[in-house]
Amino acid sequence: GLGYAFVNLSAPVFVQRLWEAFDGNSEWPVESDKVCTVSWSDPHQGLASHIERYQNSPVMHPDVPDEWKPALFMHGMRVDFPPATKKIKAPKVRSKKAADVQDEAARDSQ
Repeated sequence: GLGYAFVNLSAPVFVQRLWEAFDGNSEWPVESDKVCTVSWSDPHQGLASHIERYQNSPVMHPDVPDEWKPALFMHGMRVDFPPATKKIKAPKVRSKKAADVQDEAARDSQ
């Protein structure tokens, strides 16, 4: 998986504490070589901006598994993502060949 999250804090005062706790973390409940990197979201910043970005996105299409969709949490509990305001197009399916080419290019750039 891609393994990323957007965290929207309720006040700027919490940024330093979150940054220090998560940046560089590699202690996961499952075996993984991944290391957490914290950064500012660009170009989208803030909860409303991220909701607007994903609300009508193909990733929200009914054919997309729930575990691949953005999720909202409040006080540790999952809450409903605001419903789409437009008809959502089905996501484009990458061909196996295109996916292999992209994966190879990503490996070559590392």
